[in-house]
Formats: sequence, structure tokens, C-alpha cells
Amino acid sequence: MSLKLHNIDPVYSSDSKILILGSFPSVKSREAQFFYAHPQNRFWKVLTALYAPDGGIELDTVDKKRDFLLKNKIAVWDVIRSCEITGSSDSSIKNVKVNDIEMILSAADIKAIFSNGATSYNLYMKYCADKLGRPSVKLPSTSPANAAYSLERLIDAWSAIKDYC
Repeated sequence: MSLKLHNIDPVYSSDSKILILGSFPSVKSREAQFFYAHPQNRFWKVLTALYAPDGGIELDTVDKKRDFLLKNKIAVWDVIRSCEITGSSDSSIKNVKVNDIEMILSAADIKAIFSNGATSYNLYMKYCADKLGRPSVKLPSTSPANAAYSLERLIDAWSAIKDYC
């Protein structure tokens, strides 16, 4: 296990209304230098189902994904700036240093913060919630490791984000 640094810039603009927080990028995401790059992660499928239900949208590049988020007023980042982690396993995370989430909150009119899974939620609550004075809503993880949730169940649970955009 070695120290890993977060290598992806946050996605947000002054128009962002919600902030979705992950825990720490997977190996695939660190390689691609963008969020949720593992082909089996259902993050992009869930968001396109919610924001482009008629289909016809192909988020096959980082630029298209970034533009999609910004167009839909969604900010994305992770709670952790650096940690020790084995592979992509959230359960192996140790020695956490957190990102400066206040940077986004001071630049955008964020109406709600959502955590993508229990790990990001627990880390946010432990390291950030009191400092920022903002709660987070825990959503089920879009990770392929969350086999208990079908894509349909994820879409249903994640539909809560649409109330804010």
C-alpha cells in the first residue's frame, strides 16, 4: 500500500447547483484522469438516464462528460486529496487528507451535497460536515462492487438530485 495523490481537478462552475462527492478515484479513473472511468461503474449511465432519458447522448470523451456535468449544473469531486489505498478498494483507505471542498462551495450556489456511496458519505461526515456546516445526502454507490443495486434501482434512488437542478 502506498500513498496516492488525487490527480483529477474538480468539475464545477458558478452555475453548479449540486455537488456529487466520491471517496477517491479508482485506478482506472486515475489513469484516465477523470471521474468514474471504470467501464462497469454506472455513474454515467445513471446521470444520462436522469438528464437525457430519450438517449442520443454519447459521453465517450472526457470533454463530453465535463460539458454534460456543467450543462446540467452538476459539480463533481472527491472527499479525499491523498491516502494510502490498495488498488481501488475503498475498504483499504488509510491516512486520509481531504480536499478543500469549500473552494467549490464559495464559487458556486450549491443547493445540496450528495455522496456517491457509504464511504464518501462517512468520510464527508467525519472530516467535512462540521467544518462546512453542510449536510450530505447518502446515495447508493454506482460502483460495480455495489451489486445489490440494479441500474434501475440506482436511477430511482439518484432521481433525488433532480430536485435541485
